[in-house]
Amino acid sequence: MRAFRNQEDCQAITDEMTWEARDIPRTTHGWLTHVTANHPDRPAVSFQLLSGPTDPAETLTWRQVEAEVSQVANLFRDLGIGETDTVAYILPNAIETYLAYLAGTIAGVVAPINPLLEPEQIGAILKDSGAKVLVTLKSFPKTDVAQKVAEALTHAPAVETVLEIDLNRYLSPPKSWLVPLLRPKTAVPIKARVLDFNAERKKRPTGLQFTPGTDDRVAALFHTGGTTGMPKVARHRYSGMAYQGWTAATLLYDETDVLMCPLPLFHVFAAEVLVNASLASGAHLILPTPAGYRGDGVFDNFWKLVERWKVTFIITVPTAVAALMQRPVDADVSTVRSAISGSAPLPLELFKRFGEATGVEIMEGYGLTEATCLVSCNPFQGEKKVGSVGIPIPYTDVKILIHTADGVAEQPVGEIGEICVANPGVSPGSTYTEADKNHDLFHYDVYLRTGDLGRVDEDGYLWITGRAKDLIIRSGHNIDPAVIEEALATHPAVAMTGAIGQPDGYAGELPCAYVELVDGAQATGEELSAYAAEHINERAAIPKYVEILDELPKTAVGKVWKPVLRRQAITRVFDAALSEAGLGARVADVVEDKRRGLVAQITAPEAEAPQLEEVLGVFTVPWERAA
Repeated sequence: MRAFRNQEDCQAITDEMTWEARDIPRTTHGWLTHVTANHPDRPAVSFQLLSGPTDPAETLTWRQVEAEVSQVANLFRDLGIGETDTVAYILPNAIETYLAYLAGTIAGVVAPINPLLEPEQIGAILKDSGAKVLVTLKSFPKTDVAQKVAEALTHAPAVETVLEIDLNRYLSPPKSWLVPLLRPKTAVPIKARVLDFNAERKKRPTGLQFTPGTDDRVAALFHTGGTTGMPKVARHRYSGMAYQGWTAATLLYDETDVLMCPLPLFHVFAAEVLVNASLASGAHLILPTPAGYRGDGVFDNFWKLVERWKVTFIITVPTAVAALMQRPVDADVSTVRSAISGSAPLPLELFKRFGEATGVEIMEGYGLTEATCLVSCNPFQGEKKVGSVGIPIPYTDVKILIHTADGVAEQPVGEIGEICVANPGVSPGSTYTEADKNHDLFHYDVYLRTGDLGRVDEDGYLWITGRAKDLIIRSGHNIDPAVIEEALATHPAVAMTGAIGQPDGYAGELPCAYVELVDGAQATGEELSAYAAEHINERAAIPKYVEILDELPKTAVGKVWKPVLRRQAITRVFDAALSEAGLGARVADVVEDKRRGLVAQITAPEAEAPQLEEVLGVFTVPWERAA
């Protein structure tokens, strides 16, 4: 590993040679054979179905991973998957999910799909990706994945073969005896051929029966966000995947590291960064329960699992940190060297609490599906500027750009604009599978427009201050406010509505909506909330608060002016938190700061000053004492 203390360290790595000149494997198969040759008998991946610290677990060494991935890749080829054909998976975490991801990228193109999506969305992604083979779950208690998939397949007739994985193999009697009796029924028949994944895998040789290509090509398709509407599908090339793995192995991990990954393997960070990082470094990846952080007992047993596996790096998100800090650190966590948090800004109070409880500072990072994920990260051995998303990683060029009367211009240090990114993980011109989605996606033909607003400070740290696209980010999930607005607009009493994200100490943001009624119409906020719940398919997008205003704030051309609504939401949420804490402090104003975005100004008696940080520090919105 190389020193990762500041911007200069990253720049020194970049200056050594071009990315193209680095003598490293360039494909998944290249990395897999490389790590197996160097660390054949070291543990590669471990999975446990249940969350107890002594529950059974399955571990594969790198030698075993190479053999079983080869079997699965051979199976995919036998089922007609060539280098340009797609194999999708709709799975929770398991050893088989890990194998399907790696083998899919070797045999053809892999498309991981979120099983929490609605069947219509799943069907749309299957159709958009052109999937011919689908790997998914056999019907299993306490999950509706099989039922969703059966319905989704009615929208994706091109899927020829379904490979089912039975999680019952991870159970022992008497639990394993009960599963066949408790399997939920699937109402919709599957027309595609259905085969048993593991039975078919074991029929194949443990060495590749085809010669994998060495050229750079599209090897994965990842859908964006997708908690509402129809997700966009982004192409990932071998070059970007290799870049993500090499960067993490260069800055963060080696073969002695153990990575606790309770994030799902359909998520770009878990698959593209962590799996590829383990391939490049030889690190050991831990997958606790199929549902990761959502699994039964995972939060309660988390620290004991850290002790069990001697974890060195914890991979997390702010909502998980908040849940963990509600539980005592009841195990030996001295092996932990760091924790990495992404998906949403981390509140300062959570950063402090985690550090006090574990002795470890969390590194915040930033990435996006369209860039094959990681763009920047707070330095491992350097200063963690809480609230920033750190320093651009080697070979990543971040520009803060704005539109002016003369065209596109770069902002100076400290000034806000749109965050635009160029690196080996960005594929100019062909990011999305739908050509129309690529329109106006790049500046200067190479800098990906992220839609995020931000600034770069004098030390090179990147700060996100807002979102040009007005997305609501709830626990790392992107919610398009238009979905909420369009649903409420169908109510006969609603004239206009504006949906925004209101601050939340747990999820970062929760959707809320402000409504203007038709002249003479009658409705209540409670009535409209119930209406929204009936007309919005995705639960995550249902607004948690609906308020009726006499008139919504508007621009000169009649569009809803959302900054005013955000100020109102910040004031309402902060005042409620202060009141609930028994404090007399209140929000005096919410002002726009060119460096920090919206900032809440608080009036408070001097005696209450020490308590303000405890109450307001859980939110990501910055605040200060009013002058």
